[in-house]
Amino acid sequence: MLRMESDTFDLLDLRLLSALEVDGRAPFSRIAAVLGVSDRTIARRYRRLCAQGGLRVVVLRDAVRLGQDQWMLRLRCAPDGATVIADALARRPDTYWIGLASGGTEIACITRPRSPGDHDDLLLGKLPRTPSVVEIRALQLLHRFYGGPVGWLPRFRALSEEQIAALRPDLPEPGPARLEPEDAPLLAVLERDGRATYPELQRATGRSESAVKRRLSALIASGAVYVDIEYDSAILGYPRAAILWITTAPGALDSVGRTLAGHDEIAFASATAGPSHIVVTAVVRDTASLYAYLSGPLGHLDGVQHVEATPFLRRVKQLTYRPAR
Repeated sequence: MLRMESDTFDLLDLRLLSALEVDGRAPFSRIAAVLGVSDRTIARRYRRLCAQGGLRVVVLRDAVRLGQDQWMLRLRCAPDGATVIADALARRPDTYWIGLASGGTEIACITRPRSPGDHDDLLLGKLPRTPSVVEIRALQLLHRFYGGPVGWLPRFRALSEEQIAALRPDLPEPGPARLEPEDAPLLAVLERDGRATYPELQRATGRSESAVKRRLSALIASGAVYVDIEYDSAILGYPRAAILWITTAPGALDSVGRTLAGHDEIAFASATAGPSHIVVTAVVRDTASLYAYLSGPLGHLDGVQHVEATPFLRRVKQLTYRPAR
């Protein structure tokens, strides 16, 4: 179990973040009742987390449930061009989790193209014609072991099972995970602000509040979309992150992936097609903690043959892009 260490935020802030990870659209009144504090306290803590902790609630399409391809890109760049390229990638709506690594000469990025044309435009068009890009490696994500709708915060065990159950939204019976063309205006708003009110969604879609509420509930229940949060892990005492490219014995791929999904350090894990078999994001306190993980739990794991670690120099984008001021 992870422990929070912060001079600015406390256990209530961690519990609020954890509650939002259970249901990012939950009313402050419900969160307050579950956590045993006042509505005003939750509202005040929420505003402070947004202002000082990078908190943002968004609704995302789940590419896995929708059967859409996802790719992990590794771009080796000239040092003077990496930041510009990373910022350009971050402005695209189909990119997530962009970081500068390898001393600022490599960019790691997940891309979720919404059509084959988007994929071809990026990998066959724009990037190869960018002079500062020295090498492109594109690894297709094959199977998610951890991440997506399941966030990193449960590693802290800040909420009891009873609290989690009280926070889970009341959803209809799940239908097929499918998006319709008329969902586009609804998702356009929610991808910017996952806590947009139903009157705001009504104005954006031209549909009644009740219709919008039913459709959003149906989309979440089906798994087509999910409510997620982004925040700066440094506020919890974990400012460092690294991508680990892991090669396994062929028969150990699944068992290694499932074991990694249970490690507290792991925020994301997926099987990949490419020179490495599994890619994971590890979040740690410092470089000593990263070494301890590499030489300990990961290093002793049966079936792991090779590990390449690329610590992030700077995170450019998580789920949304906010340009540096």
